[in-house]
Amino acid sequence: CKRVLEDCTILLHHLYINRQEVSPVMLGPAYNHTMETPASFLLVGIPGLQSSHLWLAISLSAMHIIALLGNTIIVTAIWMDSTLHEPMYCFLCVLAAVDIVMASSVVPKMVSIFCSGDSSISFSACFTQMFFVHLATAVETGLLLTMAFDRYVAICKPLHYKRILTPQVMLGMSMAITIRAITFMTPLSWMVSHLPFCGSNVVVHSYCEHIALARLACADPVPSSLYSLIGSSLMVGSDVAFIAASYILILRAIFDLSSKTAQLKALSTCGSHVGVMALYYLPGMASIYVAWLGQDIVPLHTQVLLADLYVIIPATLNPIIYGMRTKQLLEGIWSYLMHFLFDHSNLGS
Repeated sequence: CKRVLEDCTILLHHLYINRQEVSPVMLGPAYNHTMETPASFLLVGIPGLQSSHLWLAISLSAMHIIALLGNTIIVTAIWMDSTLHEPMYCFLCVLAAVDIVMASSVVPKMVSIFCSGDSSISFSACFTQMFFVHLATAVETGLLLTMAFDRYVAICKPLHYKRILTPQVMLGMSMAITIRAITFMTPLSWMVSHLPFCGSNVVVHSYCEHIALARLACADPVPSSLYSLIGSSLMVGSDVAFIAASYILILRAIFDLSSKTAQLKALSTCGSHVGVMALYYLPGMASIYVAWLGQDIVPLHTQVLLADLYVIIPATLNPIIYGMRTKQLLEGIWSYLMHFLFDHSNLGS
């Protein structure tokens, strides 16, 4: 019995050693399974406002249609009318195209969630959506800066306008804006997409907003959220500072004009740009800071609704503001529409 007991002890000892040696291997697959990337996410919509989802879907659909039609007309009118091939209208054409991308990246899925409850979105589609939405916002702030610079040159240095804003300079500014946006967004997308999502896959938002996604991770979401906050603040803060400086110089130049008519014309030209900037920067920065600093103060449905309206309202109102406030553009749009309608009616008859 003593010998049997010793043999059993030795056997148990060997089993314990072997268990220690193989346990990392044996536990590896189970651990990796729990840390496995989810195949899809579920978007909640607007938490707390599920009873209003149908009305929200109707409102968003109407705004999306207006945004698509308005921005498409602006792009086509500027493209077709050679008299509008000036720097200001070229930048406006690019802005309209960016608005189409930003609105179309999120609104169709949001309407699908609100109407049919189809809240599932694949992992890759979710991060693709996140990338393009935030890339479009980064490009848009750069475009607003270039448009402010364009107005500064046109009003403060009118005699040198064509010499300063050459096609090469415009192309260089457009490339710099795009490269800056990609440089900012690529690390953020990489950080969020490589977080371990081992728990819930329910995103408490209407689209794949990066803070809402980062909060689902099993790891600390602070680094990516802090990167977003600091990067957005630096980018937007520097752009707003340069825009403000441009408009201070513009206003000084305007009020130095002797003609009241020239003053009113210059103010009207700049007024549409200022309105678009207010629509973009105020809700955009409010959305970022509320999500980061006011999550325990501002109700969640207000945070989500603010982020939703931020991506669709500027895209909807930009063509209306520019079309109504810019006489030359309005004439170009009207000319294009008349040409389009009468040509098609003639072909039909």
